[in-house]
Amino acid sequence: MAKQQSNQETEAPARPALRVDDSCVDARYANFCRVVSTPEELIVDFGLNPQPMGAPTSPVPISDRIVINFFTAKRLLHALNVSIQRHEAVFGPLELDVQKRVMN
Repeated sequence: MAKQQSNQETEAPARPALRVDDSCVDARYANFCRVVSTPEELIVDFGLNPQPMGAPTSPVPISDRIVINFFTAKRLLHALNVSIQRHEAVFGPLELDVQKRVMN
């Protein structure tokens, strides 16, 4: 009979806490996002659409561009999905169709 491993041997080692320095962060608001891809990476543009209802008549100014690889994009997708699920569990479903959100 094979010897059973102790709990210490079978548990994964604890990860050290990741520390982040956000003292120099520049926060911006965006109501527009565009994603473009290459075989190696995703390019995510953020901007402020001054005409969010209907088709804009002038170009949407892009203020920030994030370039990430697909591995990071998949981790971001998971983190956003978890965050949105938690939000909807507390506040209810988010309606993406603007026309359905407008109160008469």
